[in-house]
Amino acid sequence: MPLPKAELHLHIEGTLEPELAFELAARNGVELPYASTDELRKAYDFEDLQSFLNLYYELMAVLRTERDFEDLANAYLARAAAQGVRHAEIFFDPQAHLARGVGMGTVVEGLWRALGRSAAVHGVSTQLIMCFLRDESAESALETLDAAKPYLDRIVGVGLDSAEVGHPPVKFREVYEAAAALGLRRVAHAGEEGPPSYIVEALDVLGVERVDHGLRCMESPELVDRLVRERVPLTLCPLSNVRLRTVDVLADHPLPAMLDAGLMCTVNSDDPAYFGGYAGDNFAAVQKALGLSEERLRELARNSFLAAFLEHDEGLRGRYLAEVDAYVF
Repeated sequence: MPLPKAELHLHIEGTLEPELAFELAARNGVELPYASTDELRKAYDFEDLQSFLNLYYELMAVLRTERDFEDLANAYLARAAAQGVRHAEIFFDPQAHLARGVGMGTVVEGLWRALGRSAAVHGVSTQLIMCFLRDESAESALETLDAAKPYLDRIVGVGLDSAEVGHPPVKFREVYEAAAALGLRRVAHAGEEGPPSYIVEALDVLGVERVDHGLRCMESPELVDRLVRERVPLTLCPLSNVRLRTVDVLADHPLPAMLDAGLMCTVNSDDPAYFGGYAGDNFAAVQKALGLSEERLRELARNSFLAAFLEHDEGLRGRYLAEVDAYVF
């Protein structure tokens, strides 16, 4: 039985395995520019974030119907459950679908067909976080938030993802203020490829409650002190960091130093179909490469549930934490 954990940094579109991509392409009459799943997997050798995003958006063309999104989510939830995930807060990118003529309702309703019964089918509680693409305009983000209003009973929060450099958080001040007024939780990618100042902006301008990635905070002792003092969770994605060349090799990952500094770190998979592993794979990889002790792994698991948006059900959070405390390695 794997260590119980929550996954807080997971893009559902990034769970599209090559086999499912080909299956959906055949179902929807979409021609992929790859001869086989093996050829597609060879394309998963990325130079940086942008080279990954190019393939990520290209493969989204196979996602057309509610059934497609349901199948995508079900496949992720089955894999996540097998690796010890008990709670998942799942990102989705509506702008990437709206631009292809796939409506907000198709995406949300399709995902919800899987998420709505996930606790019963997979033993995984779920929440849905709608992300804005930071390389699109602020106006587009506002239009996307407006399009989501009929579905806010199924969306717990908003996030900010895609190409970071050159798109500082301040660009999205207005849409985050609007999201806060609607009672939505707020997170944002910051400090993956962008500088520490992006993390500060995400906190001070967007009012985020969690920082997705946040790796480069270590370049600013003042920022580290603040994140520790305010107990701001960081949703780290170690295998992603290596695949996108933000860390050369996993043995060089700053996770141990971040934990030693008192930062509230969590370990997640980001886009696992593309980056070589799901949540449990990331835990196993950092344990092996970084020599993390069992108590460090337990700390990471506890952090994941403490950082989760479970304020509506503290009893559920308590049960998950009890599972972690009782776990025998």
